[in-house]
Amino acid sequence: MPDPYQQVIDRLSPCKKVLITTHVRPDGDALGSCAAMHLGLRKVKIDSDILLLSHLPRKYSFVFNDHGVPHIDAEQGIPPKFNLDHYDAFLVVDTGTWSQLPGLSERVLAWPKPKLVIDHHLTQEDWADVKLVDTSAAAAGEIVAEVLERWNVPFDLALANALYVAIVSDTGWFQFSNTRPQTLRLGAKLMELGVDTDRIYQMLYQNERAERVALQTRAQDSLELLADGRLAVMTIRKEDFHQTRASVPDTENLINIPLQIATVEVAILVTEPLDNGPVRISLRSKGQVDVARLAEQFGGGGHARASGLKLSASLTDARDQVVAAMVEQMHTSRAGGNKR
Repeated sequence: MPDPYQQVIDRLSPCKKVLITTHVRPDGDALGSCAAMHLGLRKVKIDSDILLLSHLPRKYSFVFNDHGVPHIDAEQGIPPKFNLDHYDAFLVVDTGTWSQLPGLSERVLAWPKPKLVIDHHLTQEDWADVKLVDTSAAAAGEIVAEVLERWNVPFDLALANALYVAIVSDTGWFQFSNTRPQTLRLGAKLMELGVDTDRIYQMLYQNERAERVALQTRAQDSLELLADGRLAVMTIRKEDFHQTRASVPDTENLINIPLQIATVEVAILVTEPLDNGPVRISLRSKGQVDVARLAEQFGGGGHARASGLKLSASLTDARDQVVAAMVEQMHTSRAGGNKR
């Protein structure tokens, strides 16, 4: 059976220039992994561009800015003059589904160059020429690190910083259950290279805008406990964004707040769009319930403990549909039927 790590290296090695991208509304793992691939490719004399389908979040901008990692901002859509023919391969990290890559499928599917995916999510679509997916990895950054190590790419401080941001973002600073021994070993290796962990912690967890804290308060005010306290639901409405002057990226990690409650097994965050787009729904679980199973029912996906979906419905209808389905699934799981 072919080694997917070696397949990635073999496909990228002949390239002169690679286009790297990740999912819309990128988080620390997505951005850290993109930056690490860019920096790693640079060391083997391969040029690359990073295409971001959303604005670079202020919270993570240091990952790019500290080490001169450039990017193309496609927040308002892929530029009409954007020419794929300038690239020899297309590499996606931290997702493998077109729904998280808006505007790209119609351009990329018919493109005759190699298409590669590096990801750790269970939900995938079968379109890539090379698909390196390790669902046991805590973060896409772990997989990127192993690719670069097998490629004999020398790690320096810039590369270490990018990878460290990737893994601590997706492990909650090594607190989440996805943290495994090799995650900690990689973290230690990166620290030995000089990563300033205190600065990164401050940038990720002590660097919020007042607007985000105000939005967090609105989310907590909306908290409902259902299913005998096992299900927590929070709703963020359009007026919450307007009145707090917050933006969509400010919703990141708000979904985790209700998991502090002892009885809560699953948290749902329902977010009304600022435009005419679909309602976004985030799902988190402490492990008793597989939320990816529910997300897939509505065309979404992710991990058993962290998933998401979008629904083209009113805020109320979207909330009611997902909550009803989750209550039913939780009832089934309690009866012993939540096996995939």
